[in-house]
Amino acid sequence: MAAKRNILQRKATKRDNEAVGGLSCPSKMPGYAYGISAKECALGSTLAKRPGSVCYGCYALKNNYTYPSVIKAHAKRLAAMQDYGKWMLNMSTLLEQLGTMLPDEERYFRWHDSGDLQGIAHLHAIAYVAIRNPEWHFWLPTREYGIVRKYRELHDIPSNLTVRLSAIWVGKEAPGNDGLPTSTVSSDKGFRCPAPDNKNSCGTCRACWDPQVANVDYKKH
Repeated sequence: MAAKRNILQRKATKRDNEAVGGLSCPSKMPGYAYGISAKECALGSTLAKRPGSVCYGCYALKNNYTYPSVIKAHAKRLAAMQDYGKWMLNMSTLLEQLGTMLPDEERYFRWHDSGDLQGIAHLHAIAYVAIRNPEWHFWLPTREYGIVRKYRELHDIPSNLTVRLSAIWVGKEAPGNDGLPTSTVSSDKGFRCPAPDNKNSCGTCRACWDPQVANVDYKKH
């Protein structure tokens, strides 16, 4: 993780990394991630109050996510996203530079290790970044089904962006997946996430980024 952080401080990446509010470096995953506060989730903030939902007791509202440094980082990213035009250009340039420094097995990116889509303009910007960076693999888990549906009425999802629709209820499937891959929590269906048996690490698994994996089932956090 320290090596990934150090790369972000190099001359070729530092300006753009600061401009987007800074990437995060999850220890369990390859590559980088980008998240905002889970309090900014439109649907998730409501589900967090409903027992039985996957958001109830949300991991992104407790533990490390309550540290002042994390709260500050989330706020910086949200502020940077207020101008999606600048944001998507800076993010694209940042990942282009990072792509020249990382081996193939680390060019995997997760959108929203916390938080979710803020609107269709947000998804447009993410898709632009994916198109500009074909050597990267992007994974976007989301419960904002309506935003995804509106986007797909006008555009195809880039082939290197796996939009994975997340279930709402523990033990239940994601409703109306429209042919997109999904994820569930404790449903015992589909591909079982191996992280709990691998020291909470992805290891060599890349199922979440693979659109051919129809459903990934996670253990409740």
